[in-house]
Amino acid sequence: MTTTTEQHEQDAAKRYDAAVVEADPAVPTIHIRRDFHASRAQLFRAHTEPGLFARWIGPKEFENEITEWDARDGGAWAYTARHGDFEGSFRGCFHTVREDRIVQTFTWDGMPDAVSLETLTFTDLGGGRTRLHAVSLCDSFEARDQWLASGMEHGVEEGYDSLERLATGGEL
Repeated sequence: MTTTTEQHEQDAAKRYDAAVVEADPAVPTIHIRRDFHASRAQLFRAHTEPGLFARWIGPKEFENEITEWDARDGGAWAYTARHGDFEGSFRGCFHTVREDRIVQTFTWDGMPDAVSLETLTFTDLGGGRTRLHAVSLCDSFEARDQWLASGMEHGVEEGYDSLERLATGGEL
């Protein structure tokens, strides 16, 4: 059996040059990992400055409108994503906002009863690289599986690719 320390060491040795989305079999969580050519401060800015956030979040063909943004402990956020006939809104509350960690709630209006608690950690890997590890704790396995079946992986992959382009293009 692998201990928590051994698992952490194994995870730290891996490279995540593309987004990896995994469901935990024992807890209703989704783990998302991606390594970026960016500093921890740059990734933090991309997640806390509304103008930057709107430029990379979700699938590349979506237009995002920030409708509320107060990136501080106790603040709230909301945005609407549009493409063709689709319009979806997302919202949440910031619980912890630090350069190495953001804890927030996340709700999509398409599943208004499925609120998740997300913890984003930014780990400096050295050499100008930072790992983003997002853990979304859902209120049930059913809700988690609905999130996964919604196509969210496509939005995560394209959004993180856009974020990487912003970082490597010097726009962060």
